Amino acid sequence: MILNHIWGLYAHPREEWQTIEKRHESLFYSLAHILTVALIPSICGYYAAAHIGWTIGAGDPIKLTSTSAMIMSVAMYFALIVGVFALAYLIHWMAKTFDSSPDFTQSLELAAYTATPLLMVGIAALYPVLWFFVCAGLVALSYSVYLLYSGVPIMMNIPEEKGFIYASSVVTCGLVLLVSIMAASAILWSMGLGPEYVA
Repeated sequence: MILNHIWGLYAHPREEWQTIEKRHESLFYSLAHILTVALIPSICGYYAAAHIGWTIGAGDPIKLTSTSAMIMSVAMYFALIVGVFALAYLIHWMAKTFDSSPDFTQSLELAAYTATPLLMVGIAALYPVLWFFVCAGLVALSYSVYLLYSGVPIMMNIPEEKGFIYASSVVTCGLVLLVSIMAASAILWSMGLGPEYVA
């Protein structure tokens, strides 16, 4: 089953990382995991934006047109996949600095399973109230960072001390990647590719 590691990552993450490291599934398996889990925020985001409307403050909910919401959700889906692959590339690229030599599939496994809580929290968009979504996102981000710190030493086969520094470097690169995606989105919006709101 494609999603068979998800429960283990929540219930007993260290043991699950060891299971993932021993099995070393194929590139296709990791790719299938990313493609499946990235559907959650995209579909929920589309439904919230087009059919429920986002509540930001005391005013009326803000809705997008169905076409605009569809374009935004498809763009988000591909941006999430590209983001996970970029994170995997950064993990792979930094490995030599920390005396590790993983193949790209191992790096992709680490990136994919670390990003899983951030992708799954997209279900919170079905209750599209900004403060609730931000709180849920912070919890998911915290758990993703925890998964990264616990998974790096196991997946990269390095001591915990090096793993801590390695994971800290990955978190820093991940934040830079996130800011880059946000900046690219802002540039695209300013070029006329922004959302269309329901009047």
